[in-house]
Amino acid sequence: MTALGQPADPPYLRIAAELRARIASGELRAGEKVPSTRRITQEWGVAMATATKALAVLRQEGLVRAVPGVGTVVHAPDSAPEAVMAVRARRHGKVQRGADPSLTSERVVRTAVAVADVQGSEGLSMRAIAGELGVSTMALYRHVPGKAELVELMADAVFGDIALPAQAPAHWRGRLEASARLQWALYRRHPWLARVMSFTRPLISSNALALMEWTMEPIRELRLSASEMLHITVSLAGFVRGVAVNLEDEALAEQDTGLTDDEWMEARFEELGALISSGHYPMYERILADPEVDFSLDTMFDFGLARLLDGLTELMHERRPRPVGRGRRTE
Repeated sequence: MTALGQPADPPYLRIAAELRARIASGELRAGEKVPSTRRITQEWGVAMATATKALAVLRQEGLVRAVPGVGTVVHAPDSAPEAVMAVRARRHGKVQRGADPSLTSERVVRTAVAVADVQGSEGLSMRAIAGELGVSTMALYRHVPGKAELVELMADAVFGDIALPAQAPAHWRGRLEASARLQWALYRRHPWLARVMSFTRPLISSNALALMEWTMEPIRELRLSASEMLHITVSLAGFVRGVAVNLEDEALAEQDTGLTDDEWMEARFEELGALISSGHYPMYERILADPEVDFSLDTMFDFGLARLLDGLTELMHERRPRPVGRGRRTE
């Protein structure tokens, strides 16, 4: 409780406030790394989850951004969010300029994509986008109604960036595999995308629909029901997205801890090995002992995609077009 009898802010907000003050005062300058989650747990004596929430608050405010391979850093002065820019302006007796007259919907969308690519879906906010553009947050609403509509435009834009192969595979299996790999590559470039996609409440995207029409082109000739075609489409896209949702977590964890997945596993290998060698986990003991075992999100994607396509083979065989001009077969 505070002196006035009001409940104190939760720890993650107090930590965020302290880091915010360091940024505003210039103690943490543009481009400098802010304390990692591990450092925060040591300095403030809190759990890793609390440290992660504190950094997430600052990302949402646009005060910091995640840089792949570096960590979380303070925004550059020319892209600082309004809160920090206002503090600096007041200290120097300056008045901030109005909105950029060259601001367009496309520019807002592409900037939002760039912000999400670095800061993740949790770090995407109208304030962060405005900070990158050097305009007020309200200026964005002249071009997009709100964040939900902006996310839909972002998804449509990146799906529109997919370059379909000049020679499209004619066989259904080759076409589905090609489509899945195009989607996987898209999620690799934009890890946030998997978080915003939904199959029960789908985003309205003409470019995503066009990709799936291209995907299903060889299958339309088969004797499949409308329901079967829909479920094949969604099953394929759902599988790719299901693996891809891990990409953002992996990227943010590396930025926050400074450790790659391999480095993290190496740091805990002794502890994990001791547990597995206890005799209670023979399958994992065999896996750990085999130097040929290679596991990553990419290998999981490759393995799962092959099994999914294998599973569709029998259905596709049953639905092949009947030969034309042949007499009825007798038993």
